Amino acid sequence: MKSITSLLIIFFLGFSLTSFSQNYKFGKVSKAEVEEALYPLDSNANAAILYKKEYINFDFIKGEGWQQTRTVHKRIKIYNKEGYKWATHELLLYTGGSGNREKISNIKGYTFTLDQGKLDKTKLRNESIFEEEYSEYRNKTSITMPNVAEGAVIELSYKITSPFLEIDDIVFQYEIPVKELEVNVAIPQFLVYNEYFNPRASFYPNVVREKMKRTYISTNRSRNIDELSANTSYSTNKTDYLDNIMRISEQNVPAIKDEPYIGNINNYKGVLTLELSAFVDDMGVIEKSFSSSWDAVSKTINESRDFGDQLGKNGFFKDDIETLVSEVADPFKKAVMLHAFVKSKVKWNNYNGYSAMRGIRNAYKEGSGNIADINLLLVAMLRSQGVEANPVLISTRDNGIPLFPTRKGFNYVVCMVQHQNQYILLDASEPFTTVNVLPQRALNWKGRLIKSDGTSAWVNLNANEHSTESTMINIELTDNFEAKGSVRQSFSKHIGLKSRNNYANISEADVIKRLERGKGALEVGNVEFKNLKDISKPLRMSYDYNLSDAADQVGDKVYFSPMLFLAMTENPFKLEERFYPIDFIYPYEDKYMVNIKLPEGFEVEYLPESEAAAFNQKDMEFKYIIKNNGAFLQLMVDFKINKTIVGPEDYAVFKSFFSKIVDKQAEQIVLTKKEI
Repeated sequence: MKSITSLLIIFFLGFSLTSFSQNYKFGKVSKAEVEEALYPLDSNANAAILYKKEYINFDFIKGEGWQQTRTVHKRIKIYNKEGYKWATHELLLYTGGSGNREKISNIKGYTFTLDQGKLDKTKLRNESIFEEEYSEYRNKTSITMPNVAEGAVIELSYKITSPFLEIDDIVFQYEIPVKELEVNVAIPQFLVYNEYFNPRASFYPNVVREKMKRTYISTNRSRNIDELSANTSYSTNKTDYLDNIMRISEQNVPAIKDEPYIGNINNYKGVLTLELSAFVDDMGVIEKSFSSSWDAVSKTINESRDFGDQLGKNGFFKDDIETLVSEVADPFKKAVMLHAFVKSKVKWNNYNGYSAMRGIRNAYKEGSGNIADINLLLVAMLRSQGVEANPVLISTRDNGIPLFPTRKGFNYVVCMVQHQNQYILLDASEPFTTVNVLPQRALNWKGRLIKSDGTSAWVNLNANEHSTESTMINIELTDNFEAKGSVRQSFSKHIGLKSRNNYANISEADVIKRLERGKGALEVGNVEFKNLKDISKPLRMSYDYNLSDAADQVGDKVYFSPMLFLAMTENPFKLEERFYPIDFIYPYEDKYMVNIKLPEGFEVEYLPESEAAAFNQKDMEFKYIIKNNGAFLQLMVDFKINKTIVGPEDYAVFKSFFSKIVDKQAEQIVLTKKEI
């Protein structure tokens, strides 16, 4: 028995060691990897990163300074067609001034598949590598792997060399699982970086730190010339220094799974951010310090040529706006007028950024610019008219939340106007934005206000007032139990912005298609809008409808839902367990007034009960009030979101609350024939 036990131990130990010592040498993909049908630890995964190695180091180049090198090797398994997107890789490379730019080289790749049971290897060709301009400061290299199929394993490696000291974020966690991860970062002792692991992530790697001795050898050439001869001599200098090493080796990193109403999934990824904070000499004494605090970050940004220097420029627009606002005294009214003026003069080129791309003068003359060009121009105009206006730095929702002092944390800027302890926020990049109604991308926790005197402070970006959607529907049930009538809707604030963006630039036929989509036998006509482009008022929409399958007749009884095609049909919150907060973005109220005319000869046999419910002490409220007035029924439904964030700890209760709302809207009225 002992012998058998010993043999089993040796067998499983050998199996374990074999699994652990998987061969990840480039190009050495095994047949077993291609044959694998499912990822063992996550059978729902569409793809998996079998191996990722990322090495970052710096070398000193004489006459140029420190050069950063990032070497990457990836091996990815594609399980099904939904995983095909992991066969395309997009790399953004920074392009600075004076010809400095990041370069990609040593691109190698293969796709491994099975052909009649044999391992087939397809090489990545140059025609599958594309380079294009992404923005003024970024180029994009796109790599599409060849011969991708279900079950394929792709392998890719490349090297990026950069003259810049900024290190791109190191990502540990993806939407697919990672089987094995290897990261090595070597930073010379003369460069000091602040390290920030995403505090909202559920995964944190183990870091091993060590020091490694490096030697820089430089050769100097000198030439001595006298009356008799010319001699050239060479001298060699050696400088010893240390690299500070961070090593990370992890296995079985779980995928980060998207969930409904999560906001931005990237806010919860396992990520390491390295922010250059100082240069030091060989004795460790700081020679130059960078972003050590939010005030320091704000000061650095404000003193830049493409930010703070833009705000004092006004000669090129002064004559154009003098007559526009000369008779307006109220600062907020001036702000509204100049906000509209900037929107009419400069169109957004779809590039974000807190640094001016064209410069506000060129953007004004050319009629196009990035976010900073537009909103810094608005600040400059308002300041020229004596209005207290200042820029507010923002990280957009897809850029994450800046939880620590970093210049990289911001990628957007808006305008704040202050007067008598009140303030408003403005963004002139879109035609339908209004006072305190910023685009959804900019509604991301807090922004950093930078005042003209150089001081800075946090500003709440979250909307304080409810956006509303109000709907009144008249329903007439015909003798054949079709429903016909009219719908009148009103949309305010952020809902108004969203609805205008949806409807302003499409035809009536396309509006009708959107209204009818997914609504069964619904037919819509006579669509009308009011205030579609008058953003000072709520948007109003009306239309007529006919619904042929509105009710079901069973014997002498008729069953129908009083909210018809407007009812919420399913609960979007289906997960048994929630790991991330639910984010509704802004306070919201959805109101319905339903007026129902009953068909001749029928009366109500059953009416749903009126009901009111609340979640978490009125963080959310729901009311359902129905009345029977003989030949007419009246229903009022009101759903209000007062607090926009629901934590994972409250998910089970919230899910149950939301299910009640869906179930209540689905309840049916029962009609029966009147007795004669």
